[in-house]
Amino acid sequence: MGETPRLIATDIDGTLIRDDRTVSPRTADVLARISAQGTPVVLVTGRPVRWLKMVYEQLAEPLPAVCANGAVVYDPVHDEVLRADPLAPHHLAEVARRLRAEVPGISFAVEILDSREMRHEAHYPLRWDVDPEGIRPIETPEELLSVPAVKLLARAGEQDPDAFVELIAAAVVGLAEATHSSSSGLVEISAAGVTKAAGLAWYCDRLGVSAADVLAFGDMPNDVPMLTWAGRGVAVANAHRAVLAVADEVTTANSEDGVAAYLEKVFGVG
Repeated sequence: MGETPRLIATDIDGTLIRDDRTVSPRTADVLARISAQGTPVVLVTGRPVRWLKMVYEQLAEPLPAVCANGAVVYDPVHDEVLRADPLAPHHLAEVARRLRAEVPGISFAVEILDSREMRHEAHYPLRWDVDPEGIRPIETPEELLSVPAVKLLARAGEQDPDAFVELIAAAVVGLAEATHSSSSGLVEISAAGVTKAAGLAWYCDRLGVSAADVLAFGDMPNDVPMLTWAGRGVAVANAHRAVLAVADEVTTANSEDGVAAYLEKVFGVG
């Protein structure tokens, strides 16, 4: 990578924002300054589209986003999904079949309509329900797998997140991608080949930006593909060990505005 990156890509939770889910004024200011200088800033997140509003409200302007771990590329200015790469219903059904055979008591939810809505089994535990209008239990078992889903979510009580994702990844190998971004035993399943790196690569290609010119920030295993793809991958100090292992550099923790601190040095702003 040259001295100054041509595009900034950052995860949101645990990376860009603080643990109370707020964007610090320092961070919002740095992102606004860099954007004003003409360098694109892209949010690359496991979040669905419907969970971006609370971040956008804290920024000077909404930023383009790669959502659902790479399955959705979103333009907030026009409220338009530029690209979606969902699991087809027959793949969903096969993934669910394999996992139900492998994991007793597993429960599922699906992100549908480009992650604008969520459907879940009645016994699926909701941990962060910020949009009750878009989230509801399924009415029939068939409904869960009847439409394309940009993400399948799986839980089975309290699980060690690393061990649980390994179990699920082995069960769906060749059919889907499995990763995690939380400490609560939630596994996030996407279509084969769909990762944060793949979604970001599609967006960068659209802008004519190569991987070598991308500076990326992350903290959890779902960020590993993006950090290894980007010309420079930076972990926040609070990152998962898998992220620290692949990062080119480490900045301070998300609670200490690690992304902003790093960008201030690179761009000479702040």
